[in-house]
Amino acid sequence: MSSFFLEIKQALEQGPDIPRTPVVQKFVGSGVNMKCSFGMAPSSLVVLPSRTVQIGGVPMGNIMDKEPMVNIPPFGMCQSMANPQVAAATAANLGTLTPMPCTPVIPAPWAPPKTDLLIENQPALLNTCKLNCAFGGIIEIVS
Repeated sequence: MSSFFLEIKQALEQGPDIPRTPVVQKFVGSGVNMKCSFGMAPSSLVVLPSRTVQIGGVPMGNIMDKEPMVNIPPFGMCQSMANPQVAAATAANLGTLTPMPCTPVIPAPWAPPKTDLLIENQPALLNTCKLNCAFGGIIEIVS
């Protein structure tokens, strides 16, 4: 085998030398911006002002701050065909995708949780957490 092919083989066996940048985890409070993969507009997290844990006067979130229209406002228009309203409007429009108003349906808490710090008996919410909408959207924190 030529030295050229030996070098390639060795490089493949070693794997790529890709620098990995660490993800900085931050606590998340009311007003942080979010996006949904099927939504057409950003939205802001709402942590109720009665929350006793605050940083700089901003109520901090926990993984149970997931209630639609309370903690998770709509993301404008929804483009998911798993949303029955979008599917019906698209069918009525002869197959042309027709977005409809977003109504988040959140079956489970934010994940992954920060289990070593509790806020009102629930794991703290971090900027790396995500929510799944029942219509297929992934909701994530963007700032």
